[in-house]
Amino acid sequence: MSGRLVWITGAGGLIGAELVRSAPDWAPGMQPRGLSHDDIELLDSRAVEALFRAERPGAIIHCAAVSRSVVCEGQPELARRTNVAATRVLSELAADIPFFFFSTDLIFGGEKGDYLEEDSPNPLSVYGETKAAAEEAVRQQPLHCIVRISLTGGKSPRGDRGFNEEMKNAWRAGKSLNLFVDEFRCPTAAPIVARAVWELVAKSAAGTFHLCSPEKVSRYELGRLLAERHPELNPKIIAGSRKDYQGPPRPRDTSLNCAKVQRLLTFPLPRFADWFREDTTGF
Repeated sequence: MSGRLVWITGAGGLIGAELVRSAPDWAPGMQPRGLSHDDIELLDSRAVEALFRAERPGAIIHCAAVSRSVVCEGQPELARRTNVAATRVLSELAADIPFFFFSTDLIFGGEKGDYLEEDSPNPLSVYGETKAAAEEAVRQQPLHCIVRISLTGGKSPRGDRGFNEEMKNAWRAGKSLNLFVDEFRCPTAAPIVARAVWELVAKSAAGTFHLCSPEKVSRYELGRLLAERHPELNPKIIAGSRKDYQGPPRPRDTSLNCAKVQRLLTFPLPRFADWFREDTTGF
């Protein structure tokens, strides 16, 4: 795919921005075209089709989504239009080119953890439901690739999209964080995700892959790691439990098995704690 134009939707978000930023490092022969709300309204299917016909990208990496659970639960129709309908339009336009769609570990119900790609979805949230439905649309095209990720951190353009940014912003505001000791995911840094996805793009990979850290970590453990690095924020953490939680259903353990994607990558996916201790980017 060297030299081809690659659309990257959601370029104003955490992973989209990192894909654009890191392209010279991990995809020097490709031409990234970051698309944000300022460039195109993905809910306007006619405008999307017109731009696609005009620019003829050689591949699409689709990062754009309504991903905040509170927004999805409060505005389910917006979540479905953005996460499902807009994805279907792009996927169909890109039927003859590689298309990479970001899905989530939250399509699973969290009953067992260590989920494989072929395990059946059982989402507990509107966000998870919309991503599972979008996967079905993408799966209709044999050239396309579904990349399921987990909790992701890093530096986003607006400083509020990574889990690390959300935690630090809360501490700056003087808030205490109630973080569960018994809820597990596989947190990953956006630079790791971007490097891996660029490798998948170079291989025109198709099918479904899990891409995240090979270790599961509780929210409380994540908070402790970040708090130790940023004592200047006077971080306050409460060790909470799902047993005391009164809100909408939350999955207990959505850890993902990444053995399949690891076989395609040229580098080992690092354990999050190991990567975090070596990070020099100010995470």
